[in-house]
Amino acid sequence: MNLEHAHYTDEMEQNSVVQSSLTEAQVKVVNHQHGPLLVLAGPGSGKTTVVTKRIAKLIENGVAPWQILALTFTNKAATEMKDRVHAQLNYDPQKVRGLTVATFHSFCARLLRQWGDRIIGTTSYSIYDSADQKSAVKEAIKRCELNTSNWKPASALAAISNAKNALIDCETFAREASDFYARNVAKIYTAYQSILNENDAVDFDDLLMLTALLLQQDDEVRESVQERFQYLMVDEYQDTNHTQFVIANLIAKNHRNFCVVGDPDQSIYAWRGADISNILEFEEQFSDCAVIPLGQNFRSTQHIVDAAASLISHNKNRKEKRIYSELEVGERPVVKTLMDEYEEAETIVSEATKLIGKGVPQKEMAVLYRVNALSRVLEDAFRRAGVPYSVARGTAFYDRKEVKHALAYLTLILNPKDNLACERVINVPTRGIGATSLQRLKLYAHQHQMSLLQAALSVCKEDGFSKRALNAMVEFANTCLKWREDAHSEDSMTAAASLADVVERVVRESGLEKLYSTNPTEEDYERLQNLEELVSASTEFEQRFMESQDTPQTPLVLLSEFIQQVALVSDADAIDPEQGAVTLMTLHASKGLEFDFITIAGLEESMLPHQRAQFDDDQLEEERRLCFVGMTRARKHLLLTNAKRRMHRGLTERTMASRFLSELDEEHVDFGDVAVINKQVPMPAETKPSSEIQLGSVVRHARFGIGKVQRIMRRPRGSTVTVQFSTTVKHLVLEYANLELVDEFEVNDYTPEY
Repeated sequence: MNLEHAHYTDEMEQNSVVQSSLTEAQVKVVNHQHGPLLVLAGPGSGKTTVVTKRIAKLIENGVAPWQILALTFTNKAATEMKDRVHAQLNYDPQKVRGLTVATFHSFCARLLRQWGDRIIGTTSYSIYDSADQKSAVKEAIKRCELNTSNWKPASALAAISNAKNALIDCETFAREASDFYARNVAKIYTAYQSILNENDAVDFDDLLMLTALLLQQDDEVRESVQERFQYLMVDEYQDTNHTQFVIANLIAKNHRNFCVVGDPDQSIYAWRGADISNILEFEEQFSDCAVIPLGQNFRSTQHIVDAAASLISHNKNRKEKRIYSELEVGERPVVKTLMDEYEEAETIVSEATKLIGKGVPQKEMAVLYRVNALSRVLEDAFRRAGVPYSVARGTAFYDRKEVKHALAYLTLILNPKDNLACERVINVPTRGIGATSLQRLKLYAHQHQMSLLQAALSVCKEDGFSKRALNAMVEFANTCLKWREDAHSEDSMTAAASLADVVERVVRESGLEKLYSTNPTEEDYERLQNLEELVSASTEFEQRFMESQDTPQTPLVLLSEFIQQVALVSDADAIDPEQGAVTLMTLHASKGLEFDFITIAGLEESMLPHQRAQFDDDQLEEERRLCFVGMTRARKHLLLTNAKRRMHRGLTERTMASRFLSELDEEHVDFGDVAVINKQVPMPAETKPSSEIQLGSVVRHARFGIGKVQRIMRRPRGSTVTVQFSTTVKHLVLEYANLELVDEFEVNDYTPEY
């Protein structure tokens, strides 16, 4: 994805304030030389300019450049900082000789190249990238005789990474493992580490952990590093984890010339190990530190800054600082509550189109969302309107791996001879049909002039296949053929069944749902949401398609039309980057970027804030920080949207507006005629029919038919009900499920199998 159009915070010297002079607070940072310093840099406050000017000032004041170490998180940021320092010193190479500006990982790698033999046993080690790590952990799982279907490599690597970031080695992890899951992770961790050691290799987390342990345990190394680097600066300090905290503090322990720059209000990476307490407790660790807040925002207009400030003020775990703008007052951010996600998407496109007409470039517009699954409806709306868009740091919905897997299974229902579709999913999820078995199967199919699916039912042990591979191939082929048979049948996957039923069944019975729901990582949660969104997409398609038909259509016909539409979407013309495009991206991916026009979509409870944060105060505060980060990406125009109803797994459900909307200061936000924002989260009103439904009631659902209530959980925030229908059990929100009580004579006519 080309992000050249996106403007990185502090990377442009075009702002007249930065060019001509510094603010009083910025001058204090630049002139500070000795002792600990905490710089609380709000969004758009010019922190990179200040940090680089401070490095240049240290050198001008006589500090040897080789005594300065500046650590950040991306190679791009490190390169930018070095270039800025060089420019400040008139590009004199003598003045910057020996200056170290690097990422944490590259600095640690450099240190281990010099001293690694003391802790690794060699300085000629390999660094395993993500693909290498995945291969190594797969081998580790195999050595432990565990099944990769139950013990997914991604989940195992996440657990190992968390342990290493907490400076817990495999021996300690094994000693502290107290349950079945932890004990098996300990086995995998131990085997994984053995594989790394056998290959004289380290992974990314090892670079940090081994450096921290080396500095802790080896006096000579620690003293050498401390003597070399007399001035330490760490950028984005709110994003450091425990290991990075230990490394930085060991380096700065003696001289205490330690400057950290960051903003607790922009700490949004706890899910990958960032520890906000590092910056919140800096003053406790260094009681004599200077604290300089940079609250002036050089990016956003006053109303946007004030609205964002009113939101973040509701967090307790933060450092109080005044956030303000001296730019024009500007337009107030607008909140719009729409009927559903389709009206929401059309409204966003309409607002973008209006601004394009006023001269705002498309490349200066972005739509942000909490979860990737929201992009699907937005993509459709931009495509229909002919407005170029691009998905930044992500993949267009129908190109996502899990969606392509599901579509491949659906394709095999239509065309069992599609060998490409078969090859894509024959071992997804893992069934024991490895690359060797697949090659033999392809050769057999070619020799006997049959499809891979036919060949899977025809091969035998004598053809060179293991018993496990044979059983897996037969089960896979029979499952696909059973779906196809049922699609033609009038008794199962019947004409009364919906396209969504077919898609949902395939997602479930293929094993894709289980694949991403067993020990899920953050990425797995997104993949599950995308599969659920595929079910919703099929429901939406069926509704539109049937409106144009005079007679009912079978699921097979609907599936054929749906797959055809998806194929055409995937083949859409590529965007001309020269003309620019509206950027669609997650809130997490937007950190450090800025645009003239920002929309944050999906501001609803369980969406933003995410459902996993509903009952955890720390996670809820991180969700609020995430919304704050999104709002402060906007320079001039900010639109916040939510929908009253949103489709989830093919069912349209009512939603509640995000509590974050009620926390915005009305003086700085245009709520229009929205009546749901009343400084409290609106609660759903229980309808009379739902209040009459009791345990044992027989009910009718528009999609699932007649069923019997097995369980009711009544809660103030909304009751849930478990219903046994004839072919499935569903857990529904009682207030929104639109269940009807069924008369006794109807029950006699149709009795589900309870």
